[in-house]
Amino acid sequence: MDRSPGGGHKGEEKREKMKRTLLKDWKTRLSYFLQNSSTPGKPKTGKKSKQQAFTKPSPEEAQLWSEAFDELLASKYGLAAFRAFLKSEFCEENIEFWLACEDFKKTKSPQKLSSKARKIYTDFIEKEAPKEINIDFQTKTLIAQNIQDATSGCFTTAQKRVYSLMENNSYPRFLESEFYQDLCKKPQIATEPHAA
Repeated sequence: MDRSPGGGHKGEEKREKMKRTLLKDWKTRLSYFLQNSSTPGKPKTGKKSKQQAFTKPSPEEAQLWSEAFDELLASKYGLAAFRAFLKSEFCEENIEFWLACEDFKKTKSPQKLSSKARKIYTDFIEKEAPKEINIDFQTKTLIAQNIQDATSGCFTTAQKRVYSLMENNSYPRFLESEFYQDLCKKPQIATEPHAA
């Protein structure tokens, strides 16, 4: 098969256009998450305080996220960016499960603990769950037994496995993403002289 040099250039243009489209889609998703996220347990407030809670991080703050996965998860903007990234990779169930477990561990009421445990199980653990996470059969069986008498630690093993999966697989890809790299860039100051 004979390839013409012009065909390679068109393919490269097409890849660049697709890359720009994906980046734009990713930024749109992040914007959506930032606008529709709220801290669990806190009432939603007016637009001004929402905008203050989700201001774009400085390049220095964004660079801190590369030091440790926990730094990324501790930042509201970082968490929203990571969620948007996972959504673009079709594996957002991992962060959603991890966040559900974090919320679950804070639950004090035994009745709420039991109902939340069942909800997490049906959403993420059971076979054919709508957001089924990828964990081994033994862990699933252990969870099924544990939720019969739910305690705040009944998802600990699964949560650790999902955290490890995100930290070792998704997090490095996030740090390599064009979106994250753009956040880390310092703004360029124009130095062109103004025309009179």
